[in-house]
Amino acid sequence: MVRGSVGVIFGETGTLEFKLLVTDITAVYRGAYIKAWHETDGWVLAQVISITRSSDSFTLEEAAKGQRTDKSDDKIIAEAIVIGSRNDEGLLKSPVVPFSPGDLLYVADENLIRSVLGLSGKDMNIGMVDGTNIKVQLSVNSLVQKHCSILAKTGSGKSYTAAVLLEELLDRDVPLLILDPHSEYTSLKTEGEGDAEAFKRFGVSPKEYKDKVTVYTPANKAINPNADELFRLNGMNLTVKELTGIFPDNFSTTHTGILYEAIQSLRAEMETYTIDDIIFAVSNDKSKARWTVISMLENICETDILSPNPTPIEALVQKGKASVIDFKGVPPEMQSMIVSQLCTSLFEARKLNRVPPGMLVVEEAHNYAPEKGFSKTISTDILRTIASEGRKFGLGMMVISQRPARIDKNVLSQCGTQIIMKVTNPNDLKAISKGLEGVNSYVEEELMRLPPGVAMLVSNDIERPVLVDVRIRKSKHGGESVNVLKAARTTSPPPAPQAVAKKEEKVSVPAEPTRRTVPTPVSVKVPDDDEAHQSIAPPPKRKPSRPPKNEGGKLFSKIFGAAK
Repeated sequence: MVRGSVGVIFGETGTLEFKLLVTDITAVYRGAYIKAWHETDGWVLAQVISITRSSDSFTLEEAAKGQRTDKSDDKIIAEAIVIGSRNDEGLLKSPVVPFSPGDLLYVADENLIRSVLGLSGKDMNIGMVDGTNIKVQLSVNSLVQKHCSILAKTGSGKSYTAAVLLEELLDRDVPLLILDPHSEYTSLKTEGEGDAEAFKRFGVSPKEYKDKVTVYTPANKAINPNADELFRLNGMNLTVKELTGIFPDNFSTTHTGILYEAIQSLRAEMETYTIDDIIFAVSNDKSKARWTVISMLENICETDILSPNPTPIEALVQKGKASVIDFKGVPPEMQSMIVSQLCTSLFEARKLNRVPPGMLVVEEAHNYAPEKGFSKTISTDILRTIASEGRKFGLGMMVISQRPARIDKNVLSQCGTQIIMKVTNPNDLKAISKGLEGVNSYVEEELMRLPPGVAMLVSNDIERPVLVDVRIRKSKHGGESVNVLKAARTTSPPPAPQAVAKKEEKVSVPAEPTRRTVPTPVSVKVPDDDEAHQSIAPPPKRKPSRPPKNEGGKLFSKIFGAAK
């Protein structure tokens, strides 16, 4: 055997695969990159996809006794697939002539691996090719413009990997808008801690991003004291679609009709109106169903998410800044409404060039853009639009989820870069195989066995899936699981939460006008009959401040009939 070789090709060979007898088990393993000299193509890169070991001299009787001292006659057989080589024009090609049995194999060098796989990015350092010291660097333009998805089961490190990408983007002043349901990304503001050797190996240093990260809460500071600012949506001139989208399953045709007629009457008598005006108008309806509508509108009011002084999109998307929308304490149905309006404003602002190009990060994306048949949310349509059209306007999207099977396929299929960590659910594996390019049965088997911290990178810029040992974070990890045993052994209980005082004043925005008192019937539950309402005086009808501009209410009655 020639010095330096790690194996030799034998048996029946082809242009896309071959078998080899391994001579150096320390250098050849499942997933290892090897090279062979081809008579017409020069050095060709291949990858080991399976490896077995056997012995003809070790008998059953010896195995029963557990005796074996000589392993020199072991046969180590591996199977490899051919990746190819680059021609003079830089195009990847596979040999058209089969390899010859007896050809020697060697460990592939870094330059050949980089060249053939297409690891030509120089911007973002996300880790190293698993089992090597070859850095994996991605292109910022490719990642942002062609979208990115990070998929993994719980506890496999998807949020950690996402934060690594966000750190690289922040280091290059790319604007970020992060939708954070579990307060995982606020830790970007804190410097990371870890093994000094790990930092040295990946060529990074601990770093904090507190000057670049602003945390917004749609709730209030009592619920989320770590937030920097309050986040509020525009509460003026709300439409029927916006209001019914908050509770899509609670609004029947009757409820929608009542709301539609109330809003039409308000538009006829005033230029601007608030949700309080809508409640007042609904309370004047004669239908008993108005109480259900009022109850739902009051629930929206209590969240304080709507304001005449909303948070401007220009403040959220700025060069070199990351805005984290922390949904801690916000009900799921409200989250979907907020995501819908926020993403719509973001997309429109980017089309008009009011905000710089950047990336929208959607954590737990299956909750905001679910696949048909799982659930229905008002935010699905705008996320589909950004996925399909955002590239034209410089608006990228990062989709993060632990349930790939439950994400809308129109959103997932638009992601040009996929970072997939350990996945074991059969439905999720099937969804990955169908929706992502370059995923085959070999890849599926690898995904089920990936250890935490190792990801499979699939990209349009890379010729085939690559296993990446994700680098250590510069900032502190904020997604650790709670240590239940340690908490149970804690001697002193955590301090009791303080009672919530009066509602906080809005930060950096003018005070909102005092809310108008709604007539007493507004808070009454829906009764079973009319007797419960006989003792309650109906609310007074308001006189319009100017003549009506249209006949919206009458038109509704003509089409659908008078409300009863």
